[in-house]
Amino acid sequence: MLPEADTATGAIAPSEPVRQLVAIVGRPNVGKSTLFNRLTSSRRAITGDEPGITRDRIYGTAEWLGGVFDVVDTGGIIPHDEATIPAAIFQQARTAIDQAALLLFVVDVRQGPTPLDEELAQRLRETGKPVFVVANKAESTKLDSDALEFTRWGFDDVLPISAEHGQGIGDMLEAVGRHVTFVEPHTERPRQVNIAIIGRPNVGKSSIVNKLLGAERVIVSPIAGTTRDAIDTELESEGQKFRLIDTAGIRRKGKTELQAEKMSVIMARRHLERADVAVLLIDAVEGPTNLDAAIAGYAVDAGVSVIIAVNKWDLIAEKTSSTPSEFERRIREVMKFLDYAPVVFISALTGQRVTKLLELATLADAARRTRVPTAELNRFFEQHLKQPRATLPGKQQLKVKFITQASIAPPTFLLFTNAKKVKLHFSYERYVENRLREAYNFFGTPIRIIGRSKPERTPKT
Repeated sequence: MLPEADTATGAIAPSEPVRQLVAIVGRPNVGKSTLFNRLTSSRRAITGDEPGITRDRIYGTAEWLGGVFDVVDTGGIIPHDEATIPAAIFQQARTAIDQAALLLFVVDVRQGPTPLDEELAQRLRETGKPVFVVANKAESTKLDSDALEFTRWGFDDVLPISAEHGQGIGDMLEAVGRHVTFVEPHTERPRQVNIAIIGRPNVGKSSIVNKLLGAERVIVSPIAGTTRDAIDTELESEGQKFRLIDTAGIRRKGKTELQAEKMSVIMARRHLERADVAVLLIDAVEGPTNLDAAIAGYAVDAGVSVIIAVNKWDLIAEKTSSTPSEFERRIREVMKFLDYAPVVFISALTGQRVTKLLELATLADAARRTRVPTAELNRFFEQHLKQPRATLPGKQQLKVKFITQASIAPPTFLLFTNAKKVKLHFSYERYVENRLREAYNFFGTPIRIIGRSKPERTPKT
């Protein structure tokens, strides 16, 4: 959940009591993301020894003694670095600082105060916000005493912890509770559609998010691979709530040499698993590629609905009435397994049809949660499955006894047959899937077909 201050950018205002925000700040590589993961009981933020892994703001929820508060992880701050990425990181961190009720200033107790720590301490003092110095990596009693060196800055508390091992976290949270009001978590929340924006590096994922929000919520830069973590942003459009997940650009594994880039691939796939709908961005200028198909395969494996968005459509010159259909045909050739996914041609630069993505995502989310009534499935069985239409080994005919829907999101159907421990042939699965789509649409949504042998009845004794 985003703090109330973000509602001006399009994020929804919470219906529950306002939760205060605690911001984690500090120079690069002091363990901010490890602390964020510890507080939120997640692996949302990427961690590692390579400095500068976290670049954008990452929001999460922390819980302590039955109450919750919001926490935000920021990129490592380098105040005077004029390079494109560090300057943007500093601006993003300043936004989080402005929104926060309390700042956790993370330092490395092993290294002691550094000149950059000193400068950041002065910057944070000027904000007038309450600041706790969190002396991280204090895994021993000696390091605990070394943390006293940071008291010279005159902040409210100096708290020695080990974010990696969990030492001192309870004491830190008790101190946080003296400055921040924890609220009771609400078990029931309004339904929202979780949309993951996926694709190759530099196809415009962050630009699409920013266009939808109408604000610079995510760092945008022409440097491929700018986004490494998945960034969540909430918004509301025409009464429907959405959560946008801007994921890192996915490269081929052989081309991911840096630890952070390898982790980005892993994390992007993990974040797909918590999405309802994936918007797969394709570069209109470069056209569909085998890597696009591989990324689409990750979405299919995750069981999410898929919308294919061709970005940079404004850069295609001399378009004719047949240009969209010809481009879609190329997509279908590369991604034959995604023939059910709608294709929309957009431009993040001009905003052309960008809001159409929310409309399509709403339809796809509704379709993936469709449960076909038993009476409808019985009629479907009579019309399409009652007669044998496939063969089994030994030329035995496959006979479907009945069909039932096992689950939704994605829709999963069980076919009980006369086969014993024989997997359904892919052609028959395809036949059943096509008939289900004709009958019930399932817009933009994968369908799972699972064969089961009909259990034998136990004779009465």
